[in-house]
Amino acid sequence: MPKTMIEPFRIKSVEPIKMTTREQRGKLLEEAKLNVFKLRAEDVLLDWLTDSGTGAMSSAQWAAIMLGDESYAGARSFFRLEAVIQDITGMAHFIPTHQGRAAEKVLFTAVCKKGDLVPNNCHFDTTRANLEFNGVEAVDLVIPEGLQPSLVYPFKGNIDLGRVEDTLKQHADRIPFGMITVTNNTGGGQPVSMANIRAYSQLLKKFGKPFIMDVCRFAENAMFIKMREDGYQNKTIKEICQELFSYADGAMMSAKKDGMVNIGGFIVLRSDKWLDSVREILILTEGFPTYGGLAGRDLEALAVGLVEGLDEDYLRYRLRTAEYLGEKLEAAGIGFVKPTGGHAVYIDAKTVLPDMPLDQYPAWSLCNALYLEGGIRGVEIGSVMFGKHLEDGTETYHSMELVRLAFPRRMYTQSHFDFAAEAIAEVKIKAHLVRGVRITKQSRYLRHFTAEFRWA
Repeated sequence: MPKTMIEPFRIKSVEPIKMTTREQRGKLLEEAKLNVFKLRAEDVLLDWLTDSGTGAMSSAQWAAIMLGDESYAGARSFFRLEAVIQDITGMAHFIPTHQGRAAEKVLFTAVCKKGDLVPNNCHFDTTRANLEFNGVEAVDLVIPEGLQPSLVYPFKGNIDLGRVEDTLKQHADRIPFGMITVTNNTGGGQPVSMANIRAYSQLLKKFGKPFIMDVCRFAENAMFIKMREDGYQNKTIKEICQELFSYADGAMMSAKKDGMVNIGGFIVLRSDKWLDSVREILILTEGFPTYGGLAGRDLEALAVGLVEGLDEDYLRYRLRTAEYLGEKLEAAGIGFVKPTGGHAVYIDAKTVLPDMPLDQYPAWSLCNALYLEGGIRGVEIGSVMFGKHLEDGTETYHSMELVRLAFPRRMYTQSHFDFAAEAIAEVKIKAHLVRGVRITKQSRYLRHFTAEFRWA
């Protein structure tokens, strides 16, 4: 058999890409205040800003959209999706939301209070912001290996159980629940092992604390478990997912990732302890409990997408895509989080711009350079996203300076990745020409979305 892994789908509809020159991109970036979030999508060649809601839906999903029941209450589309989610998660109660951050907002508002503390392997940006907005301390407790980009370790998303236990002993009265994020987006899309999830669940139970999972990329995590963890090679992806969910008391999901849809999210709960409070907040902010801010057609598309996302051929191709780009970057001498994650490649900006000071935001500067060189839009996961501007005017800096290239599902082909690898390698060659930046305007929360910059 040939060694080349082909895309396990055929392309049925195409969208043109607008080609731009470097000169044009320079003007466009200046107009965007050196923030790639502010660029128009039509001015981007390869849009790898996020894999959230940006992928291509299947013909089966488009067909399902025509079955959408748009009734305000009790739509059959809700019950179809509920059955799919209950089958995968084993959870009794399904609460739809329009996306993941809405699920976070609803659950945290219903359950948390000011002064609480929530441990996690790593909170991603909206998760942390939603907690902090409610006066809750978000604590990251990923294992030390998860903070070493060049280290090859199979489950770098694991939570540090020793630190968790210490946190529970010291702050039990402040902890409403423990969390874990699969895969760990902040730390390179790295998976969490089943053994770690099981042990964390047992530790939380020992202290009487519920266990909530952030499962945006649960199927990708399950595929890593199948490939890397003893005892799972002969299990189906669905069986692995069902075991993973069995250890939790609830979960939140941005379905725009492994749900294979352009919009959607949900909360699932095993018991009804929080159900009334959650539904009350849902009705206030999202909508009636059987649509939760989604059209019936979106519920139908998600019911199909959750099943398609468990397909092993698709997942094998999905993980191999990131691995392929990683191999190209390795050959060019560019550092990245190893091994590659499931949905993205995370370039270690410090290996490309080793002499740039932190106060010029190396990862943000590299993001700009990738757009200028190749029209590639990635996202900074570094000191702009996770650093803080303190009241005395000083800055805190993140432990890593990463540029995430997140790949929309079922959208780009191998030639796109070859083009990207060439452009990224060219940036490294021209690294001495890459300019740092200074922040000129920023918001208190999630500043990376809207911040404005000037050249340093």
